[in-house]
Amino acid sequence: MFKILKTNLKHFFITFSIVFVLVVALGIYHGAEAHFNEDRLAYKLDKEGPHIFFEDNQLVVNYVRGGKPEGFYNDQSHYPLGSDIPVKAYFALEQQDIDFEVNAFIETPPSIYTDKNPILAISDIESAYKTFRDFLITHDVIDEKLNWTFGQGHLVLVGDFVDRGNSVTQVLWFIYKMEQDAKKHGGNVHFIIGNHEIKNMQNNFYSASEKYLYVASIIDKTQSDLYSKESFLGRWMASKNILERINDHLFVHGGIHPKISEFNYSLEEINQIIRSNYRKPYYTKRDSDNEAFLVSSKTGPAWYRGYFKDNLSQKEVEKGLNHFSAKAVVVGHTIQWSVNKRYQGKVFAIDVKHPND
Repeated sequence: MFKILKTNLKHFFITFSIVFVLVVALGIYHGAEAHFNEDRLAYKLDKEGPHIFFEDNQLVVNYVRGGKPEGFYNDQSHYPLGSDIPVKAYFALEQQDIDFEVNAFIETPPSIYTDKNPILAISDIESAYKTFRDFLITHDVIDEKLNWTFGQGHLVLVGDFVDRGNSVTQVLWFIYKMEQDAKKHGGNVHFIIGNHEIKNMQNNFYSASEKYLYVASIIDKTQSDLYSKESFLGRWMASKNILERINDHLFVHGGIHPKISEFNYSLEEINQIIRSNYRKPYYTKRDSDNEAFLVSSKTGPAWYRGYFKDNLSQKEVEKGLNHFSAKAVVVGHTIQWSVNKRYQGKVFAIDVKHPND
């Protein structure tokens, strides 16, 4: 009897282990993630901000103040549009301030850059400020005081820097700060928009931390206001491109569907079309057209996974690259075990698992 029970338990654990491994592998293939042991300080509301809005020809700066014992309140200040406003974003895990200045001027970046300066690319940080910062320090993009040290280099952020964590505000303002600092040294920070940035601009917060529901309420806003047309961060994100060519390499969050080359659109035209649709949730239209194909949540550049899940030929991959005069494409979006290249070095996949704050 004991021998039969032992044999059955052995078979059970072997079967369970196989099923578990298959489920985990399937989850990773489809982009699932597990979050363990996230520090409580990452959820800290005190000093959250700044959340800045355009109101009545002014910039209104909001910070969450207070705490549970004494109660929360909104610390609000008003500034004229022409001023440089000193602000700071607070990273509670390390009690660190990110100091920078904000002004109302927001411009749309070019779609093409041609020089011989170095490029460093990273994607899918998903709110992990500490991981993001430490990566950049390690690779000499910034120093430990967050000063830009990459000279005239290109730092390319290949989408999905929001959602899934509690440091979204810190990550976005950190990008903004580096963007301003890089310009002073002749460098560039390229914030390529991913599908999660688009989700936030479309008020889709299913992947967002509930922290921001309460943050919005404390500053007398709704969560949809945080990235609206009146929000500084919302307006700033909406100015960004969906894809760029930098030194003959394309950078895009998802990928380039081969059919896009048949539309005969330039990079600038594609960016303009998709930017005009950032705030419009996609739905299948009765009469689909090229524009619908570009903003689709399956075939659009911010969403496409064909390099990993479609049986593409080398010719199909190169078709999209040749149309945009690119040697290769760098993508995130689809998680990998490690950074790798595919299709004879024409596709670089850089979305890898990273620690959470």
